[in-house]
Amino acid sequence: MSGTLNKVMLIGHLGDEVKMHYFEGGNCIGRFPLATNESYTNKQTNERVTTTEWHNIVVRNKAAEICEKYLNKGDKIYVEGRIKTRKWQDDKGMDRFSTEIHCTDFTFLTTKNESQNNTPSQANPQQAAKSSVDDSSKEDTDDLPF
Repeated sequence: MSGTLNKVMLIGHLGDEVKMHYFEGGNCIGRFPLATNESYTNKQTNERVTTTEWHNIVVRNKAAEICEKYLNKGDKIYVEGRIKTRKWQDDKGMDRFSTEIHCTDFTFLTTKNESQNNTPSQANPQQAAKSSVDDSSKEDTDDLPF
């Protein structure tokens, strides 16, 4: 095979809010950390071990604006993209490297209701339970045997 492939697919949770950077000409970039977890059982201690890997996600232009508007810390998202490594120099002139996932496609996996439940302004849970109890007490008009 003569071709190459640089493709990444991740499902994880946002570690922070989307940070936006705007440029002249109207372009923008959004960046956010994404956490993925791996769990396994240590065979020597029989203990459950979970490790977290952090990924730096980069989204561009309209996609970045959509992510900023609808994503919050802790939301679950599917990200598809490619790996890119950047080289830069720190304050002391030392070469530094940063590996990022440049997002080409994404899907929000946290529903609107789940996202709202994570915010401090969520509705009173007792009120929600009361409305579901009131609905169940309505008289059934179905002839169904089940």
